[in-house]
Amino acid sequence: MLDPAPLSGPATAGPSLRWSRALLSPWSRLSLLLVVLLGAATTMLLFEPQRLLASGWPPQLTGGTAAMVFALAYGALTVAFVPRPLLNLAAGALFGAQAGLAAALAGTVLGAGVAFTLGRVLGQDALRTLLRGRLLTAADGVLSRHGFRSVLALRLFPGVPFAAANYCAATSRMACPPFLLATGLGSIPNTAAYVIAGSEAASPTSPVFLAAAGFIVVSALAGALVAWRKRHRLGPEAAGG
Repeated sequence: MLDPAPLSGPATAGPSLRWSRALLSPWSRLSLLLVVLLGAATTMLLFEPQRLLASGWPPQLTGGTAAMVFALAYGALTVAFVPRPLLNLAAGALFGAQAGLAAALAGTVLGAGVAFTLGRVLGQDALRTLLRGRLLTAADGVLSRHGFRSVLALRLFPGVPFAAANYCAATSRMACPPFLLATGLGSIPNTAAYVIAGSEAASPTSPVFLAAAGFIVVSALAGALVAWRKRHRLGPEAAGG
């Protein structure tokens, strides 16, 4: 007599199981991540929301509420690849140095957290299989072993694009809390410089504006110098991983 057990096993649940596995597979999730990022970038290019932040802020939004809404919009726009320097200048122009800095830093951490979560949930499994190159493997090893220190350096010395650093960290084994803490702390100096420059944009010859602009230039040069000096260390880091 035939055993009826196989009739209620994988044969009957096969199609639905295969569909669920296909939809939840690493490559399907990576495809969804690419669609989300492409849609965000396309929306940014078509509607130019950064112009709304810089010159078309709703007049009914004032005070702390306006700063909070700005921080939320800031975070969303960084995910859509709007350059942070532009948003930092807008924060200073709209809210002044202190409130603008608070809003910009909150938006920075929020945007980094959203990008990190998207990359970790939707892209990590598939992207890790693509980390075959020497430089990518080395970067993965450095972020996995020295995540906080590495992200802190990336934020202190600008050079690597904000979004690229977020998604690169997401594909590593770095935990989210140290990533966000390093992002918040490391972003303070340059964010403050841009926000102050934005708050003093009406007086481009003032000492405060010139000091902020000078700091931006010096930090950019320092970032380029650090990147140039570290370029040969990726190989040993990769070999030690």
